[in-house]
Amino acid sequence: MEKPVLAVAGIGATGVVLAAALLSRDPDVLVVDPQPGLAESLARNGLRVSGEIHYQVPVKQVFSGIKALKAHRPDVVFVATKTFHLPRVLEDLEAVFRPGMKIVSTHNGLGTEDVIADKFGAESALRMSLNYGVSLKGPGQVETAFFNRPNHLGGLVPETRETGLWLSDALTAAGLDTAYVDDIKAYVWKKMIM
Repeated sequence: MEKPVLAVAGIGATGVVLAAALLSRDPDVLVVDPQPGLAESLARNGLRVSGEIHYQVPVKQVFSGIKALKAHRPDVVFVATKTFHLPRVLEDLEAVFRPGMKIVSTHNGLGTEDVIADKFGAESALRMSLNYGVSLKGPGQVETAFFNRPNHLGGLVPETRETGLWLSDALTAAGLDTAYVDDIKAYVWKKMIM
């Protein structure tokens, strides 16, 4: 697979870790968050992750809205917002979406991958079960308390497998161990029960 254009929407506690891992290997990853003043803070300080997981990376491209991604034609958008923001994020992604684009839910809770599939098709939806605990210390700065390796990533249909494997390998190479699984729902349920 050719190197895809990646974006992370939501630079809160979990999104900082995910974006920092991706940026550590690809400085062109796009970052989206509407927080006032965040772009200036990230331009000055980058993303900083301490504790169980460590990163300190610069951020080159920060956008205050998802619709601004359209000109950059992302191939994969990780949605790391609060779960209750997902419907609005997907509404904004309608202006950006094109065939072949993948949307990865990193939310807690059940069925967020199905919400993506209902809107954009099952071949566009992936889901990550994140197995790290993190607290936000400031704009773009978090501390990780634990990382129960690995994270799990999977899709709903076989057509997402190639992208899922590439993303899992890229995240693992960046130090955020991630395993591709064929039945992501089982891992989401396991996390909910545990």
